[in-house]
Amino acid sequence: MKEEKRTCFQNRELSWLQFNERVLEEAEDKNVPLCERLSFLSIFQSNLDEFFMVRVGSLCDQMLLSENTKDNKTNMTAQQQIEAILKRCKELGDKKDKIYEELLQGLEKEGVHIINFQSLSKKEAEYLERYFEKEIAPLLSSIVVGKKQPFPFLKNKDIYAAAVLNTKNEKEKIGIIPCNTGVFERLIEIPSRKGSFMLAEELILHFLPKVFKSYKISAKSLIRITRNADIDAEQIYDEDLDYRQHMEEVVKRRKKLSPVRLEHTRELDGTTVARLCEYMKLKKEQTFYSHAPIDLSFVSNIRDYLRTKGELFFDKRVPQTSVVFDHRKYMIEQIEKKDRLLCYPYESMKPFLNLLSEAAVDPNVVSIKMTLYRLAKSSKIVSALIEAVENGKQVDVLVELKARFDEENNIEWSRRLEEAGCHVIYGLDDLKVHSKLCLITMKKEGKIEYITQIGTGNYNENTAKLYTDISLMTANPDIGQEASSVFQAIALGEVVENVEHLMVAPKCLQNKVIALIERETEKAKKGEEAYIGIKINSLTDKKIMNQLIKASRAGVKIDMIVRGICCLRSKVEGYTDNIRIISIVGRYLEHSRIYIFGKGKDEKMYISSADLMTRNTVRRLEVATPIYDNDIKDRIRTMFEIMLQDNIKAREQMANGKYQKVKEVTRQLNSQEYFYEQAYDMAENELSKKEEQQQEYNIEEEFIIEDKEMAEVTEKPWEQASEKEFSETTEVVQQQKNNKRTKRYRRSSRNRKK
Repeated sequence: MKEEKRTCFQNRELSWLQFNERVLEEAEDKNVPLCERLSFLSIFQSNLDEFFMVRVGSLCDQMLLSENTKDNKTNMTAQQQIEAILKRCKELGDKKDKIYEELLQGLEKEGVHIINFQSLSKKEAEYLERYFEKEIAPLLSSIVVGKKQPFPFLKNKDIYAAAVLNTKNEKEKIGIIPCNTGVFERLIEIPSRKGSFMLAEELILHFLPKVFKSYKISAKSLIRITRNADIDAEQIYDEDLDYRQHMEEVVKRRKKLSPVRLEHTRELDGTTVARLCEYMKLKKEQTFYSHAPIDLSFVSNIRDYLRTKGELFFDKRVPQTSVVFDHRKYMIEQIEKKDRLLCYPYESMKPFLNLLSEAAVDPNVVSIKMTLYRLAKSSKIVSALIEAVENGKQVDVLVELKARFDEENNIEWSRRLEEAGCHVIYGLDDLKVHSKLCLITMKKEGKIEYITQIGTGNYNENTAKLYTDISLMTANPDIGQEASSVFQAIALGEVVENVEHLMVAPKCLQNKVIALIERETEKAKKGEEAYIGIKINSLTDKKIMNQLIKASRAGVKIDMIVRGICCLRSKVEGYTDNIRIISIVGRYLEHSRIYIFGKGKDEKMYISSADLMTRNTVRRLEVATPIYDNDIKDRIRTMFEIMLQDNIKAREQMANGKYQKVKEVTRQLNSQEYFYEQAYDMAENELSKKEEQQQEYNIEEEFIIEDKEMAEVTEKPWEQASEKEFSETTEVVQQQKNNKRTKRYRRSSRNRKK
């Protein structure tokens, strides 16, 4: 690889840290309401926890296996990556602490105080002492590390109070107390000071002398460790266990893996830090001092406390009823007439739920097949599938038990589905099934017909309100047939080798994407208009990135919206000059994947479950579907163009790989807010339209009644009335109609205003 070309790439892990910094910037942004800033700070921390558990854990494993393993984009060894990560995380930690202090000041203005003992009155201190002795102390379990008592096992992400204990003969010992018992409140309110709270762990830390009465405490701190959670489920597979039992064992093992990070809240001397590191087999560089609390999950309680102050939160948004469906009509029939698209969270997931419910009872439906990756805790999807099997439908469900950190939830749902009579498949050997695919098979007049749903997001009613995703429902027989082939392959423990319409990883997604990039490259070389538009969460696939570089050098205009990891650098002279990359981080998690190749009649468009990461393109089962309906194409293209114009929540990548805010040109545009406003307007217009249609229907009904009345007035059939009788009667009845119509529209107008 030429050195110049290497500058087009950046390290995956460092790129992810850049993304998490963009989340932190939302906590810093004074234009974001205060309680929402608190949420972003908490999200930043939980993101970082998972990063250490998975990515840093994986790098630590690589170091143990081989010192020569290198990142194929930047040529960094695992050791070099870890060193760079730890350095960057300390910088981000300092930034987090500063933002936390700012947020505390903001909370104080709203009457909420997170206090310490230095700010207490004598009476308040006495109250907390009594509270500690009665409510907390009896529930504590203390450990003194010594010859007969080894250093205890510290649970992943739990908070502990640690103290350096001095004995009478001046020997030092370590005392440990768990602070996450779950039996006492973490936020303790001071009765004499409304809105003032103390964290329970701070109370425990203060009163450590009451616990370790026989010792003199020379140093103390709250500590928290993060453990490696990157466990290879296949590597430890025991054939004597069924797969569900095996995954239960994986979840248990994960809790016991090696520590990769130590956080502490007090400045500790080097000797104490060294001793803690020795006990946990950590290096000093893996320790982090935090001025802010080491677990920020309590901010949800603060948010609840301030819930009545609407100005501290985002304006309430509710997913709207989609205007592409008539909810009074049968869903299957509507999809058979025309492809339908749902856009979450702007539109409700209800039409898809209704589709499943209809399929569960429709006598023409013979089977429902789905791939399930992440489900809601209370899943209506599962309820519909169970109803279908109870009604005699064949229900085949692939439940991915390797959905990281959702294993326990998926294990429980798979058990319930199996008990109900569904045919449950637990993934594929060596492949994670990440596709969002549902196939409803019908038999009508001896012919097989399909309704296929393919989406970018999980079948999760909760995340559908928080993540931006796209869901296509189609009766296209070609797509249905290929979706059926995917499920047939899954049932055999295989993957499809070739499909014409869909893109299906791992065999025929990466190569198809590359072929479409090459198509645009050749057009640009011929002087023809060439264009590529891609929206994904992450970009790491080097084969695809190399093709994008070639396309850029050939003159292809490339727009990319990459929320998180992006290993490709834009605007690098001579290589990626024609590539623009932005990241949108806002109220809702950008999750939809869109691929656009070409413009005008030559345009090919797909939506997909797959990011352009190697793990997605070659190590997972993913499905992308073409968009054939022109109206839906127009809608997706317009959405993509609006996102490219975002100048509030978008950050643009520079040639050095860093991101900066998009400069305002003419007007401010927050794409997420724009789409929600659009959804509200469309729903309101549709409601008004239906009201008017109902009014017209009512008036027509009156006309029929009045026509009968007219016939009765003339005492003759309508067609037999004389010209004079007809004229006189028409005049009277028409006046009555006009009077009624005026009254009705006046009433309707008043109601709409209300």
